[in-house]
Amino acid sequence: MDILFLCVVVFLFLLAIFDLSVGVSNDAVNFLNSAIGSKAAAFKTILIVASVGVFIGAAMSNGMMDIARHGIFRPEHFSFYDLICIFMAVMVTDIILLDVFNSLGMPTSTTVSMVFELLGATFVVALIKMAGGIDLGLAELLNTEKALSVILGIFLSVAVAFVFGTIVQFIARLIFTFNFRTRLKWTIGIFGGICLTAIVYFLLIKGAKDLTFMTPEVKAWIKENTWQIILCCFGGFSLLMQLLHMLGINVLKVVVLSGTFALAMAFAGNDLVNFIGVPLTGLASFQDYMANGAGDPRGFLMGSLNGPSETPLYFLIGAGVIMVVSLATSRKAQNVSKTEIGLSSQQGEDEMFGSSRIARRLVRWSLSAISFVRRVTPPRVRAWFNRRFNTDETIMEQGAAFDLVRGSVNLVLAGALIALGTSLKLPLSTTFVTFMVAMGTSLADRAWGRESAVFRITGVISVIGGWFLTAGAAFIGAGLIVLAMHFGGHWVMFALAALTVFLIVRSNRRFRKKKEEEKGDTLFQTILATDDEARSWDLTLVYITDRQREFIAYARDTYRGITDAFIGENAGVLSKADKSLALRKRMLKNERRKETLCMRRVSRRTALEKNAWFHLSNNCCMSILYNLRRIDEACKEHVENNFKPLPPAYVEDFELIRERILTLLDDTLALTATGSVEAIPTLRRHVEEIKDSLSDAYHALFERLHEGDPTDMTVLYVYINILQESREMVSTLRKYLRAYAKLRDSEFSGRAR
Repeated sequence: MDILFLCVVVFLFLLAIFDLSVGVSNDAVNFLNSAIGSKAAAFKTILIVASVGVFIGAAMSNGMMDIARHGIFRPEHFSFYDLICIFMAVMVTDIILLDVFNSLGMPTSTTVSMVFELLGATFVVALIKMAGGIDLGLAELLNTEKALSVILGIFLSVAVAFVFGTIVQFIARLIFTFNFRTRLKWTIGIFGGICLTAIVYFLLIKGAKDLTFMTPEVKAWIKENTWQIILCCFGGFSLLMQLLHMLGINVLKVVVLSGTFALAMAFAGNDLVNFIGVPLTGLASFQDYMANGAGDPRGFLMGSLNGPSETPLYFLIGAGVIMVVSLATSRKAQNVSKTEIGLSSQQGEDEMFGSSRIARRLVRWSLSAISFVRRVTPPRVRAWFNRRFNTDETIMEQGAAFDLVRGSVNLVLAGALIALGTSLKLPLSTTFVTFMVAMGTSLADRAWGRESAVFRITGVISVIGGWFLTAGAAFIGAGLIVLAMHFGGHWVMFALAALTVFLIVRSNRRFRKKKEEEKGDTLFQTILATDDEARSWDLTLVYITDRQREFIAYARDTYRGITDAFIGENAGVLSKADKSLALRKRMLKNERRKETLCMRRVSRRTALEKNAWFHLSNNCCMSILYNLRRIDEACKEHVENNFKPLPPAYVEDFELIRERILTLLDDTLALTATGSVEAIPTLRRHVEEIKDSLSDAYHALFERLHEGDPTDMTVLYVYINILQESREMVSTLRKYLRAYAKLRDSEFSGRAR
């Protein structure tokens, strides 16, 4: 049995290594986005700065380990076996949650999952002990006061971060405005001094007491001279920043990189407990059991965990090395999530989320409130605020999502809030704080315009909802797993270990496959980043054509697949086509939104001239999609009900027409690949010929019926539907060809109608 427990502890550490790697990769967005979004430096430079911060922050996280030791449960009432089950359940649930949420593409938080996994597993074990006759209640078994403070700290950080982000950014923007370069002469030194002093105060003074190599004398000196240190830092940094500005150095970039370092350091100091706190506590429990347990894992109580954690420095350094290597080499870290940047972008971006009812109502209420404020505000005051918040004067780096002023506030404020939570032993979620600070600063910066607010509010609600879903899933999942292990014994532990390894391998394979398939929409990003209107139109035309050519190829393959499946009575293919068409509809809507954003980057004259043909070509694609869906629905219902198949005579007639339709689609693809419009009149004549053939097939069917054809009418209704929808589809393709030509040549006359 002792060998089993040793294997469990070793397995916990292996999972911790995986958690460290994946956690850094997934959470890299938290401390990289502001620097990347403001284009403060090259990506490699940002990674180097963040890596140094992560490594140093790992050495400052010792005090946070107490959360896993006695922050959720009272260890003196739990046996060694109880805690081993709890720790195993926490780590296994964490891996499963990570796999499921990544598969669904939903946001998650390592801090929330760890706390609620501990809480859920402990809650179930406490119920088991109470049912077994122990004379203790939940209040004695659970550290309810500490657990409540931790949970409140996590979720209150959402509101605190958003409010502080809005207020601080509002003040910063009033001071600097969007045309900040004209107002840096005497303010930049003070601003830089405040930012760097905040970094020093929260990350060094507040965090210094947890460094394992700090002597009591040094800690006492820092505590006694805190205000003197702050004042000296403020004065020294203010003078230094003013001097750097006078030497022509961009101080805001220095602040952003310093903030990146601070936030990375705060992330490592705060979130390290999520990854190695549980394994280290499991190791401490195993060592205590081997020294004093006398072979009774179910009877040996773990009161020793009430003492403070003394994590060896080599564990912290090792964890820091793993995190740095993961940050530097992980493909996930190098392809950080675009969610936060997209929702906080100052420019028009591809909106990643749709529109929800609650978001629409919030926007409507906000507009009413803004209208009221405008009515009661004196005109001069309103004009003054409008001058300070004139977004037309925005100064940003090429391709940036927001300016350096907002990037500075995002990083410094988020790092300060997280470090403050760390100093109070509250495991604030780095994801929560950084995301909500970014949302608050973007709101203060008027980045949420009337055309984007509803989408961005929906995005914020979706992200926050994902966090709450994480909490519920972590609590329930860990509870169920610990219940299975408590009664199933070591066999269940082995099974769950095997499942976890399988999920890890599958998750990595799935990510590699996804990255291989995902080419990345670099052309779209290039269009949004360019300021040359003529070049924007050339790139936009290429982008629109590529997307539409891809759809026509999809329509050709789907049409062939549906009709083959109907003739061959393959219900599975028809069912898959139904799901594929529903997914393609969402893709078309998303692509249309992105193409519309691209059209906004071209000159007004070009946009007005090409707008009608742009929308007509998009509408044609959507119309063809609806034709395919109506064909598939009728065929799917017929085949699934096992009705009679289409007679061979009709199949033969239809296959001749279908080949002509497929050839027309192939010719259209070849035409769009060359960019030429010369062959369009010929193709449009072919459309008319195919329409005549479909009409002939329709009339031939009626002649057969008049002649007494005994074919069942049920299958003929489906066949007629296919003919009608096919005719509509080729008619729509004719309109598309004209729109395609007009997008390239406004003088195209539509000859050979």
